[in-house]
Amino acid sequence: MLLESLREEVLHANREIARRGLAPHTFGNASGIDRSGTEPLVVIKPSGVDYAQLTPANLVVTDLDGKIVEGSLRPSSDLDTHTLLYREFPQIGGIVHTHSEFATSWAQACRPIPCLGTTHADYFHGPVPVTAPLTAREVTVEAYVRNTGAVIVRLFRADDLDPVAVPGVLVAGHAPFTWGRSVAEAVEHADVLEYIARMAFRSILLGAPDSGLPVHVLEHHYLRKHGPKATYGQR
Repeated sequence: MLLESLREEVLHANREIARRGLAPHTFGNASGIDRSGTEPLVVIKPSGVDYAQLTPANLVVTDLDGKIVEGSLRPSSDLDTHTLLYREFPQIGGIVHTHSEFATSWAQACRPIPCLGTTHADYFHGPVPVTAPLTAREVTVEAYVRNTGAVIVRLFRADDLDPVAVPGVLVAGHAPFTWGRSVAEAVEHADVLEYIARMAFRSILLGAPDSGLPVHVLEHHYLRKHGPKATYGQR
């Protein structure tokens, strides 16, 4: 069986997004990529399979063109989004797609999540961005799932966003995608995104200022954890 270690990581990630309430029913998926060989390979959840029934053996292995390399089940219907993000963002090693309640609410409202506090700033270097809606042509004539990835990449290119510093996005009218250096880190970012989405919603109801967190505070908190002279955690 190919990529046994990565299969275990991806299996755990898929179970975690279900356990944490980020992906009810069979919503959502997690994948990981192995870039060590001559050809990168992706391990992803099979489509429509209940999280409790997943095993390492029934995860699907594909190449970056979405061709199945190993597996008897159909891969996630979001596969083309995952593979496009892996091609365009070579820094990332895992991707998670959820339909978590508050983050999805912001996506459906087509609103970015402003950085209102230091918890947000510890993980996202600025607002959580939202994509433009897909056009009718992108949905009905072209490949919808691939174009979901394309609108994400287009946003990051247009706004000069670093996918390491901004490890997630809201797809307008749809739901969030997050990523990380590993699939475990992508799960952490999905969980944090839901947490800050919930806090931002409540903060705005309480009258949080539109200006959000002062830039100097945002910079301090992000850089203390992720900057070249980071002081957070252990060496």
